[in-house]
Amino acid sequence: MSIWACSKDNPALSEEQPKVPSDITLSSANFEIGHGGETLTLTVTAPERPKATTDASWIKISDGIFKNYRLEFTLTVEANGAFERREATVTVSSGRVSKSVTVSQRGREKPEINDLDIARNLVTPNPTAEAKALYDYLLGIYGSKTVSSVMADVNWNTSIAQKVYQQTGKYPAMNCYDFIHIYVPSGNGWINYQDLNPVTSWHDAGGIVSLMWHFNVPLTETTTPGSNGSGVTCSPDQTTFKASNALKEGTWENAWYVQQMNKVADIILQLQGKGIAAIWRPYHEAAGNYHALKWNGSAWFWWGAEGPDVFKALWNDMYDRFAAKGIRNLIWVWTAQNYNGDSSSYDSDAPWYPGDGRVDVVARDIYGSTASGVALDFVTLQNTYNHKMVTLGECGHGNDAFPALAAIWAEGGSYSWFMPWYENGGTMVSWDWWKAAFACEYVLTREDISL
Repeated sequence: MSIWACSKDNPALSEEQPKVPSDITLSSANFEIGHGGETLTLTVTAPERPKATTDASWIKISDGIFKNYRLEFTLTVEANGAFERREATVTVSSGRVSKSVTVSQRGREKPEINDLDIARNLVTPNPTAEAKALYDYLLGIYGSKTVSSVMADVNWNTSIAQKVYQQTGKYPAMNCYDFIHIYVPSGNGWINYQDLNPVTSWHDAGGIVSLMWHFNVPLTETTTPGSNGSGVTCSPDQTTFKASNALKEGTWENAWYVQQMNKVADIILQLQGKGIAAIWRPYHEAAGNYHALKWNGSAWFWWGAEGPDVFKALWNDMYDRFAAKGIRNLIWVWTAQNYNGDSSSYDSDAPWYPGDGRVDVVARDIYGSTASGVALDFVTLQNTYNHKMVTLGECGHGNDAFPALAAIWAEGGSYSWFMPWYENGGTMVSWDWWKAAFACEYVLTREDISL
């Protein structure tokens, strides 16, 4: 990487100006920088047309300016994150003269999975044998294997999993179903959650079942939801539904909340009766965009719109209701939104955590980012919630492409499972991305699962 610090037209080079030095001087000897975006500014004085090069792509160099009639400029050197210690050489040259400095980057402290005190029991008392077996399986492979997963195309199907198979010759190990349209009445001619075949067939073929819920609510108290998805929303700025009222008897919000909760519980109980355990990820991304409320933004979902205390009350109410109904086949997953561990720009969402007694697994949803950024989230969450496994609840492209799984793994992002989101009949990663992921020896497909 070359950086030119002047041009021939620079007045500092005119004959009227003092002669420039005949040697290069650097303001620092060898130096070390950390993994968290630390920088070091190197002041350089050179005879003419100085430039800088580096033998490492992970070091970013930006140049400064000339001043005081000398060819003096600054190099700002910044390194990205990594777990291994790295060294590189930055060379500044001008004509026949050059000087070099060694740059070292400290490695991040990676949590040793085998040394973690991860809970051995589920938070649900007396879980079903199937739930216990699934959790034990995930615990047994944690840190050495990762489970591949896909999201259903909107709701209650395995169509994306089928397309992954068509493109790669392998099925993902897990399929996630969404209760997003559980509100539609029976016989609607569109979707029937009472038809368990999309789930039981997947389970019987050896796949792991995951469930989530985009909990839709009416736009207003008088809105009648349509059978085609109209009249409902998850977004707090599109509804008058108040999260805190959902827990207050006598409110219209509570009537809707209880009705929908009972519908979902009924389906889960039916799955439990068929011997199916499920990973359960409700109320996801509750803190999503909550940080922006300080800047007059809005939360992503209604269950996070009134802050962490209301959110945790909703979580605990669901947990208690399900327990009272005898639901014992779930592995409870809470989704964090800590923005690549950048606590300097975003607040921690630790106040949203329901507690070790109500959460089995901690997830993170990431779109775009870099391999080191995705891995940094794993490290941050694992060190914060060291009694829980950490997983990649959702992923895919954002403004940037989503990095290769092998690159994330190499940086230390050993998530329990990963789940690209659906898009246009496919997923938010390419088919080549899937093929490369399945080529990794630590990635488990449906054929690899042994429960």
